[in-house]
Amino acid sequence: MKSRTVFAFSAIALIAAAANARLAAPDVADAVILEDGLPRTLSDFGFFIDAAAQIPTIGVKSYQLNTPLYSDGAEKLRFYYVPTGQTITPEGDNLLQLPVGSALIKTFAFAFGEGDGRKLIETRVLLHRADGWLALPYVWNAQQTEARLAIAGKRLPVTTPSGEQISYRVPNKNQCKECHGLNGEVVPIGPKARNLSRDAIGEMVAAGLLDGIPQGTAEVPLWSNREQVSAESAARGYLDVNCAHCHRPGATASNSGLDLRWEQGTASAIGILKRPVAAGRGSGGLEFDIVPGKPDQSILHYRMASPETGVAMPELGKATVDKDGVAAIERWIAEMK
Repeated sequence: MKSRTVFAFSAIALIAAAANARLAAPDVADAVILEDGLPRTLSDFGFFIDAAAQIPTIGVKSYQLNTPLYSDGAEKLRFYYVPTGQTITPEGDNLLQLPVGSALIKTFAFAFGEGDGRKLIETRVLLHRADGWLALPYVWNAQQTEARLAIAGKRLPVTTPSGEQISYRVPNKNQCKECHGLNGEVVPIGPKARNLSRDAIGEMVAAGLLDGIPQGTAEVPLWSNREQVSAESAARGYLDVNCAHCHRPGATASNSGLDLRWEQGTASAIGILKRPVAAGRGSGGLEFDIVPGKPDQSILHYRMASPETGVAMPELGKATVDKDGVAAIERWIAEMK
């Protein structure tokens, strides 16, 4: 009898805790997302119950990518919000189009001491307004209590997980367009069906936000499993996520002649035996973007492995060399016939 009483009280306590959590959860400020102004603080949106702990409010969902964008080893916490009653629509290039009133939220964090947890550095927000997408960067204060709008961007000293001391760059509002620009508009680049975890897709379907996995979705491999998949799959997935938002038709690096999207199947378009169009000194005196079997003679490998400003690729979003990414590209080129 006693055990049943204890169980009953435990159940009541859990129900009460859940109810209290619901009462504490803020509603997302739909008007703030939609209105013309530039919200000064991240808390204005109501995306989090506990922003410092990155606990989202009801209606804001977390998601993971199979292969993430490299950003000096930063931990990234990703979330999306879709207004009540709205749904997500599959679009070209395997993108998932979020309706007007939606938001994409991505927080960058670094560990700041052995066993001391993490430090939130910035949160980037993409808002889908009636006239298109708006990208805004928010920088966290030292107390980790609030993130404030940084239209002009910012430089912050950071120690990466590999121990490198860098000047971390928070992009200014206009620089966001360099990666998110396509045909003169700002667009999301992360939520592609092929690069979302199956769990994330399943949650969208279960919530009634999406009818099912979009047809023709060839899943980008998990980056953590890159050694267990083909060299081509690992490398092409990496290039799609880290490079193709600029190196594709209509984007900011379209003049390079490279199209590094996952679905591109033409050898010369992805750089194989293709001469550079506008590499300048970034070519390192090499002749082709990719020379099959010879990573050390390939411009693509040379630029990814360089830390030098003006040579290093990608140009934005990192200050260090992604050694794992370079190794994946090296393996792919080395295995080419």
